[in-house]
Amino acid sequence: MSILLLCLFCVSLSAALPLPGTEEKQNAWELSGRFEGDILLSPDDEKAMRNGLIAKKHHWPNGVVPYVISPVFTKEQADFINATLEEYNKRTCITIRPAVSTDVNLVNVTGNTDGCYSHVGLKGGVQTLNLSPNKPNSGCFRKGTILHEFLHALGFYHMQSAPDRDNYVTVVWGNILTGHEHNFKKYGTDTVTEYGVEYDYNSVMHYSAYAFSKNGNKTIVPLDANAEIGQRVDFSQRDIEKLEIMYGCRKYDFMIFNLSAYAFVK
Repeated sequence: MSILLLCLFCVSLSAALPLPGTEEKQNAWELSGRFEGDILLSPDDEKAMRNGLIAKKHHWPNGVVPYVISPVFTKEQADFINATLEEYNKRTCITIRPAVSTDVNLVNVTGNTDGCYSHVGLKGGVQTLNLSPNKPNSGCFRKGTILHEFLHALGFYHMQSAPDRDNYVTVVWGNILTGHEHNFKKYGTDTVTEYGVEYDYNSVMHYSAYAFSKNGNKTIVPLDANAEIGQRVDFSQRDIEKLEIMYGCRKYDFMIFNLSAYAFVK
């Protein structure tokens, strides 16, 4: 009997654990209380947000992002951040590198304990990107979460902010925490563009299905019943495509919206 009870306990425990790379219903980035959970707003952002992603002034010159890491992190944590950021250098045309003394604009990776968050796009000078310290592969120290926050810094809002999101997901307003409805705002085409790349359920920038839920029920339901959202494992292919189109090292035809239309121009 005792062996049977032990087996049942192990099965129930494994069922309760999140799958590798998926987010729990309480996400680390929700804890900071920032705009949309993990976006820092500066005093002029209300103006900038109306032309943020499209405006070149919010793109990092030549796609180069210098950064420094706060000494609050352990060597293991700093090594994990550095290794994760190397994914940009290996797999995209973006260069993310340690800052040098001549850098004026840079990302300061801080280790406050209030969640994961970043500005969207280049702000000018030293700008904060916070990762609440944790052991690698947990909380803000998921690989996909670090990639996510740096995609914010490079100029991307959340996937479900796209103008055409209602063609792909249903926002269940009745399940959203009171006072957090603004986190599900859509942006117009004067603010953001998909750069000719189709809506991406698999984007590392997509909210999870339970984001800001007040009752444990889904706040975002994909119209594709087979789609899963909210992964924090890695870039999707479309994340990379949009990033490279934004920074001019990949081109697309506005009149053609299939992936075969894109070509590297490196």
